[in-house]
Amino acid sequence: MRRVPTASAADRHSSALLRQGLLRSALVINAYRPKRNSQTLTLPSFFASWLVTEAAPIFLALTAARTSRELGGALRDRAMRSTESGDDSAKLLQPSGWFGLALTTAASLGVVGLIRQAQQSAEEFDASLSTLLSEEELLAAPQAVRVGAILPVMNGSSRRRRTRNIVFSEHISSAGKTVRLKLDVYTPLEDPKPDEKRPAVLQIHGGAWVLGSKDEQGIPLLNHLASCGWVGFNADYQLSPKVKYPGHLVDCKQALAWIREHAEEYNVDPNFIVVTGGSAGGHLCALVALTQNDPAFQPGFEAADTSVQAAVPFYGVYDLTDREGHNGRQFTDLLTKTVMGVTMKESPDAWAAYSPLDRITEEAPPMMVIHGDKDVLVPVEGARSFTEALRKTSKSPVVYAELHGAQHAFEIFSSFRTVNAVQAVERFLNHIHTEYLLSLESGI
Repeated sequence: MRRVPTASAADRHSSALLRQGLLRSALVINAYRPKRNSQTLTLPSFFASWLVTEAAPIFLALTAARTSRELGGALRDRAMRSTESGDDSAKLLQPSGWFGLALTTAASLGVVGLIRQAQQSAEEFDASLSTLLSEEELLAAPQAVRVGAILPVMNGSSRRRRTRNIVFSEHISSAGKTVRLKLDVYTPLEDPKPDEKRPAVLQIHGGAWVLGSKDEQGIPLLNHLASCGWVGFNADYQLSPKVKYPGHLVDCKQALAWIREHAEEYNVDPNFIVVTGGSAGGHLCALVALTQNDPAFQPGFEAADTSVQAAVPFYGVYDLTDREGHNGRQFTDLLTKTVMGVTMKESPDAWAAYSPLDRITEEAPPMMVIHGDKDVLVPVEGARSFTEALRKTSKSPVVYAELHGAQHAFEIFSSFRTVNAVQAVERFLNHIHTEYLLSLESGI
């Protein structure tokens, strides 16, 4: 005999819809207003905000599917009760269920707003690039219509070649262990033309100097640039706490020197190499750009050319001393114990040497600084101050793109905002590269 759904079944659907509505509302509210400078809440707030913001279409689809499933179950249960009892007045949901459904509807509208914010990043990038690019260059922007903009796992890997785990540095650590640092090489599908020399980009991963690798970060950008004729190098470096200042930067400079040494092998123009990176990688990217050929950070390879022709730091840390107080005490404690190995009072010169804000000179290369205004791990105020200082001192172009609604690490996987970001970076770098080629033709 078939079991007839009871009123408790309707209660179950209502309870489920209420729980789902409350959770979704909390996640969307957090995406708009993530928690900053909280020892216990900032990290979970960041992860939740990051996923909901950058995977908003997926979140919306899952919400629709789960809600439809719950409503479908409630409709079937009511139909069965009506058939068995002959009573057509049975409730579909309890008031709590309708309230939960209203919360889900409001949350879904909020997610639509997040998607719209991400799409508007194209306009934000155009506005920032308008200070450098001509009107003709702006109008010639590529169309951001790719599978990767809709399905985050699609990041353009079919449009390039990749050679993994090439050792660029090998040495014996102080503990007597062999350390091998590796990089991946991203090249175009097409073989180079005779005597063609391609521009190159070095990608530096983030992870608070203590975690992360070349396997997780910078991949959408490297895939895109390789498909546009660039050669990309995604390099690892030694992590804290095993390595302290200035080991991270030394490793990055070794990768840069290795690229130049092997330029002919990869058909790279050794005179045009740029650097990019995010978070801790953004910090190291900026330092690589601002400490070119500094022997203090090139032990054993002081004569190597470690110049770069442009830099694109994403959501980087530019002032380790936190003189404006944006990062909080917890951040300074992490740096002291794990990254620097000395307090600011004990070695103020070391902290200044590792702060891009203190390394700015008029010889700084062209830079495009990118940051989200919802970043709770590295507040956007630091990027604003860094950009302002660059513009006051550097002779080179400085482009600043502040993205409304963007969280830290927003371009780790492909999304609407990521697609717009990688295309904007391509346009910036191509402009700098074109000017370089024109200078060669004119003999400047």
